[in-house]
Amino acid sequence: MSDIVDRLHAALAAPGDASSDFDLNPDAVLPANRRLRQAGVLVLVSVADGPPRLILTKRSSALKHHPGQIAFPGGKQDPGDVDAIATALREAEEEIGLPRDLPQIIGTMPAHETVTGFNVTPVLALIDTPFRAVAEPGEVDEIFSAPLSHLMAPDNYLVESRIWRGARRYYYAVPYGPYYIWGATARMLRALSSRMAQ
Repeated sequence: MSDIVDRLHAALAAPGDASSDFDLNPDAVLPANRRLRQAGVLVLVSVADGPPRLILTKRSSALKHHPGQIAFPGGKQDPGDVDAIATALREAEEEIGLPRDLPQIIGTMPAHETVTGFNVTPVLALIDTPFRAVAEPGEVDEIFSAPLSHLMAPDNYLVESRIWRGARRYYYAVPYGPYYIWGATARMLRALSSRMAQ
């Protein structure tokens, strides 16, 4: 376990800039006076049952925003949250039943700006104890894990595109089995993989 902890600490210490859903779309014009809402997500690496795996969720198909997409546990910052770490831990407890005192917090990555107006801070954490994951039915359809080795391999990332608001938008994707991980989640993972490779 000490090896993966050292690798994750080294990844956070490696140079790297903030990321954005617009990184692959340099022609996008962003409003100068835009106001971003603060959010936090938990990038949770589990070593409880063997080689490191990353815990992810499939968002409920009934949600208004990003239904059915693959995401980290997390969400917008509430007034009672002291920081992004508190937000990520609170949301992970609500969404997947993770006790707040169970993960070991490694640190935070630079924030990621989404097309939906959020400034998302990825909180990197490690867990070495099994826990009973329980999906919050209003928000999460499924909880699953993917090998960290797959998500940290740059060659597994694709650049794909689709029409969004009348223009072609490019984005990262990192498929895993039946799961199509794309958009902000894939971009934050791609940023972590770049740091891990240094």
